[in-house]
Amino acid sequence: MSSEPRPIDADTVLATAERLRWEVGAGLDDALMEDIYSHAARIADRAVTRDGDTRRFDLDRAIDRVVTSRVWGFPIMLLLFAGVFWLTISGANGPSAALSALFLDWGLPQLHALASGVGAPWWLSGFLIDGVYLATAWVVSVMLPPMAIFFPLFTLLEDFGYLPRVAFNLDAAFRRAGAHGKQSLTMMMGFGCNAAGVVATRVIDSPRERMIAILTNNFALCNGRWPTQILIASIFVGAAVPPYLAGLVSAAAVVGVALLGVLLSFAVSWGLSRTVLRGEVSTFSLELPPYRPPRIFKTIYTSVIDRTLIVLWRAVVFAAPAGAVIWLISNVTIGDASLAAYAVRFLNPFGMLLGLNGIILLAYVVAIPANEIVIPTVLMLTALLGSLSGVGEGAGVMFQSDNLGDTYQVLRAGGWTLLTGVNVMLFSLIHNPCSTTLYTIYRETGSAKWTAAAAVIPLTMGFVVTFFVAQVWRLLA
Repeated sequence: MSSEPRPIDADTVLATAERLRWEVGAGLDDALMEDIYSHAARIADRAVTRDGDTRRFDLDRAIDRVVTSRVWGFPIMLLLFAGVFWLTISGANGPSAALSALFLDWGLPQLHALASGVGAPWWLSGFLIDGVYLATAWVVSVMLPPMAIFFPLFTLLEDFGYLPRVAFNLDAAFRRAGAHGKQSLTMMMGFGCNAAGVVATRVIDSPRERMIAILTNNFALCNGRWPTQILIASIFVGAAVPPYLAGLVSAAAVVGVALLGVLLSFAVSWGLSRTVLRGEVSTFSLELPPYRPPRIFKTIYTSVIDRTLIVLWRAVVFAAPAGAVIWLISNVTIGDASLAAYAVRFLNPFGMLLGLNGIILLAYVVAIPANEIVIPTVLMLTALLGSLSGVGEGAGVMFQSDNLGDTYQVLRAGGWTLLTGVNVMLFSLIHNPCSTTLYTIYRETGSAKWTAAAAVIPLTMGFVVTFFVAQVWRLLA
């Protein structure tokens, strides 16, 4: 592939067209042949260079010389997507706060008042309101705003014609990894939502290369994991350096984790293409479409209906039972301890080996339906099992403080250190996909085997990486 067509002689093209006109067109209508010949002449006049002619200005070609060049292509791509991610993260703060105020600050007390008014028993209101409703409301308030921003921006780039240039720039790297150049597009979509990224793999024709793209999409840091990365980097990584460097170092840590995910995508693609998914890399003939103004109504429909609402609905379907499970394990007791306490005691030795703890592992187990509720679950379990007075709203009631200092104090009381923060960031990046993504993988592949592989491969890698980091950290400490 090349962004610059090789100059050829236009007279040769026209002479060939004239010969084909007589050889092929003998049985065709003369008017039709004249139209074909005229169209060929127009294409030749636009696309090829005649000796001695001054090349006419072409805006698409001028843009492509920059955005697909070896010098400027990658910096422009990184800056553009960094801008998209920044707009997504910063722009979602206000809407997320508004939805949180609506569903949690106002809606939750109203539902409790309604339950009290009708005389509902505490266990029923706790199960339905503090469990099912709270988890669902949390997922909607955290997940909806960033998706509503990211997907339209991504679709605008798609309609404008820039995304094929991204595939062009990254094709060589993915081919070396034994994957398909279009995997770059599905990976970018995965930064918004891994379930949407899995659906986007439909653009890859080769079944083998599509499967590689599906199995590695989890390493793209989805919007459900960005809040965890930003929070932990801010209160642990940033706190490890002087205050004037804290913001810069925290941001660099989050970007570094995201780039690590990209490197893992290449590494796992390379490994799969040489083991269980061996095969020849398919020929990738990429036609760079002309740039065109984005179609606003199509953008809104595609991003809101086809992506945001469908993915959000799937997340809500899985988040509701997760909330019920979280409430139940926190409130159902055997003897003098809750089910959550027994689970944490069982998981804690293994968690400590990984530089984590039992509460973190339990939170990731019960929060498989939605990564958005991991930190609220960790805070609730830490306050509950650590008997922290005045912290939280009670057993099974997830919470998250807007004050970073308060969050830091709760986590420190739960035994968190800088190592814990670093390994939570790594485990959040690498661990198994959420249940929405796993369900989507099953729908796209129709295979329980490959769906299980999509869960086991990153989970195993997450355990290995955090174990290695924990051991090296302790040796160097």
